[in-house]
Amino acid sequence: MTIDDHKSHLITLGKFLQQFQLTESVKNKDIPGNDKFFAEMEEKIDSAIHYNGWFNRENIIFSLQQWSNALTPRNLKLWLDSYNLSESGGKTVGIVMAGNIPLVGFHDFISVLVSGHKVLVKQSTSDQQLLPVIAAYLMHLDKRYEERIRFTKDRLEDFDAVIATGSNNTARYFEYYFKGKPSIIRKNRNSVAILTGEETKEDLQKLGEDIFRYYGLGCRNVSKLYVPENYDFDSFFKAIYEWNPLINQNKYANNYDYNKAVYLMSEFKLLDNGFLILKEDESFGSPIASLFYETYSNPKELEEVLEKNSDNIQCIVKKDSNKNEVTFGQTQKPELWDYADNVDTIEFLSKI
Repeated sequence: MTIDDHKSHLITLGKFLQQFQLTESVKNKDIPGNDKFFAEMEEKIDSAIHYNGWFNRENIIFSLQQWSNALTPRNLKLWLDSYNLSESGGKTVGIVMAGNIPLVGFHDFISVLVSGHKVLVKQSTSDQQLLPVIAAYLMHLDKRYEERIRFTKDRLEDFDAVIATGSNNTARYFEYYFKGKPSIIRKNRNSVAILTGEETKEDLQKLGEDIFRYYGLGCRNVSKLYVPENYDFDSFFKAIYEWNPLINQNKYANNYDYNKAVYLMSEFKLLDNGFLILKEDESFGSPIASLFYETYSNPKELEEVLEKNSDNIQCIVKKDSNKNEVTFGQTQKPELWDYADNVDTIEFLSKI
């Protein structure tokens, strides 16, 4: 199967995913395989919500739409044309997937396939409904995928390399279990935003997307703010208030109540708007329904602090972003070439 074959199939997959909408999905008669897979995908979207209390239709559809937007001819060309994959392939690559947000392991999945390898997938029990439908759809487009895609609920066995994503604790297990194999082992990371006080209401509203999308469960979600000394949070709270319906979600509300109670009993100084708690803290990973912040006086010194802690940071978000940063509202809309932990997955796969 050539790289052009893979591109063609992924473009078709992108068009298939585009059909699924928040209010009413619209079936396109020109999409291959719709008679078999359209209704099945709708069914699995509902099942995914049932099996994971953090998943809802809005977030699942958001994920599907982002992948649809990514899988275009232009994006696939920009992503893959700079690699030499002519001698890549033939190996079996295991993927241990996380389950914090819908289809969080999909980029690894397609990376293995376009690199010419076989993929052995061990999914998280929190996200097992959507990817098998997508895999079956690819097999419908090209039967050669049947020999290249396999799922397992058991321990990974008979593989040549592995990509595993988990917490810092599980990473230690992965490093021990997969020693001796080429691997990418991903640990906890969080994203931060730098505010200057010059942001507009629209800027801060977009930042709300970076904070609250997927309830803040993703590594690309902003979990900490850096603000100037004496920063007035009033404008920030007003701008993000449109996200207040989150408090009506039971799991989010339970986290909000619990964390607030713990902080108050510990007599921490808090800022609170009824659905988000702001706490001054040097850590990067804030609990759900909480957001840490620190003040800074010297932007250059802050830059040095972030560089020193780069292994803990997935995204740096700011208004005037450079090539290594992300602008407001874009953290959950990564490009195909925006690699997790800044580790080039295709480069890794091309050399195993």
